Amino acid sequence: MTKLMGYLGMDVAAMTTNDWLGVFFVLVAAFGMVAVYVMVFRPANKATFESQRSMALDDEDPINMGEKR
Repeated sequence: MTKLMGYLGMDVAAMTTNDWLGVFFVLVAAFGMVAVYVMVFRPANKATFESQRSMALDDEDPINMGEKR
């Protein structure tokens, strides 16, 4: 177990700015994913997502592309 922790450990003193930015962005992305999963799988939000489930396949409403007449 000690060998594994030595392998997975990090040398905080040797970390550069890019290393710290990477750690920050990984933590932000992980937190964001957890927040989205909680929002999507919460039973109280089921009606909201069910009402929009066919939105990508709905082609009845024309899309205004700003074309000149």
